[in-house]
Amino acid sequence: MAIADTVSTPTAGVPPTWSSWARANWGLWLAVLALIVVVLLPTPAGLPIAGQRMLAILAFSVIVWMTEALDYAVSGVVIAALMAFLLGLSPNPANPSVLMGTSAGLGLAFSGFASTALALVASALFLAAAMTATGLDKRIALNILSRVGTEARHVVVGTILVGFVIAFLVPSTTARVACLVPITLGMIAAFGVSKKGAFAGMLMITTVQTASIWNVGIKTAAAQNMVAIGFIEKMLNKSITWLEWLIAAAPFSILMSVALYFVMTRMMPPEIKEVPGGNAAIRKSLTELGPIKLPELKLLVISLTLLGFWATEGALHKFDTSSTTIAAVALMFLPGIGIMTWKEAQPRIPWGTIVLFGIGISLGTALLQTKGAPWLADIVVAGFGLKQATAMFILGVMSLFLIFIHLGFASATALASAMIPITIAVLQGVGTEGINIVGMTMLLQFVVSFGFILVVNAPQNMVAYGTETFEAKDFVRTGLVLTAIGFALIMLLGATYWRWLGYV
Repeated sequence: MAIADTVSTPTAGVPPTWSSWARANWGLWLAVLALIVVVLLPTPAGLPIAGQRMLAILAFSVIVWMTEALDYAVSGVVIAALMAFLLGLSPNPANPSVLMGTSAGLGLAFSGFASTALALVASALFLAAAMTATGLDKRIALNILSRVGTEARHVVVGTILVGFVIAFLVPSTTARVACLVPITLGMIAAFGVSKKGAFAGMLMITTVQTASIWNVGIKTAAAQNMVAIGFIEKMLNKSITWLEWLIAAAPFSILMSVALYFVMTRMMPPEIKEVPGGNAAIRKSLTELGPIKLPELKLLVISLTLLGFWATEGALHKFDTSSTTIAAVALMFLPGIGIMTWKEAQPRIPWGTIVLFGIGISLGTALLQTKGAPWLADIVVAGFGLKQATAMFILGVMSLFLIFIHLGFASATALASAMIPITIAVLQGVGTEGINIVGMTMLLQFVVSFGFILVVNAPQNMVAYGTETFEAKDFVRTGLVLTAIGFALIMLLGATYWRWLGYV
């Protein structure tokens, strides 16, 4: 929550007292305290002062992100300022006799904005905005739902299928769920069931959990995947193509989608078996949309062409995902071909996500360059006994660690920004022979998308929760089961399928 928001919470016209402001911003106070404590601690042997100060900034960032003490975009600006001055006044790790200087510190703070992964995230957000602006996403969803039938269980299957298809075409989780939630609400109303009933809650939770499941399955479905790819490229000089990711991750997401169907229909059984009138309502919505319009058709052609380029990267051509995506966005704005104008697109873009993404990449890069991440990784390796552990043991321990720490995060992008560079450093620090660091990082990134348990674990969860169709306790109890199944699948596929592919 931003400071500006908390200041305005007391009774209108009555200025807040110092004590009320302090209580409202406890997360920010805690983050500042952690920053000061880590900066003032004696510098351990083998850790440069700059590295210690970056660990202090990491502690500040994690607490701010976990408590939502600041808006994510604002936190990015604050972190950049801290890096500029704390690093600027630190001895240069490469030459301790001179200070780094604030210019170098600020340059490192904004180094993430030069990442190709950032270009992909920004381009994906423009594609998602175009989908919403043209209504193509809604048309695709309604067409799929119109074909699944009116039995309650068929509607659940249709909802999962819609989430799967839209994940390929709308590379933004929040945008996908924002598109699907009104459709789901319309179906609930058309079926004549209570908005507070089991069917409504089951359908809405299914909608949002499908989005999280396919964040794992498709590389371009979520910004946090781009964070991981960015660090893999920077730290390991390797990349993972769109098709390689899909081949590795799709079996997991398919099995999780099947599990989701059974978990939701068994744990939240609908009060009705048949939903008469459902198809009529969907057909009515399709009629209201009218025939497919030229902008929708243009966007569909661009999206399917782009999907083809993503799927054949490294096989039929050498164009990387970021470059082909930004080319598609460029086509969207060209006169004649254009789908929307810049003025139309600008208010639809969540610029805060782009700021957070860029600063997150910078944070991880700085942790590496100042030796903060390797030093912290050595402690993790020793603390968890990972030095000579098997790859499967490392996968299990690190997965459980990421699942647990995700409970405190409201953004998987923020979680990936904080944890993936440390994860890579941990994998580099173990002595396990033949471990595939790139592959293991990708598998652990899958776990980063496990926002199944708490409503506050992801923005898309909050979008669905805002419909008031389900209780938070229903989300938790079904989410715990999904998380347990997800962890079991991680271990099962790690011991079989992913080992055969050479990732473990």
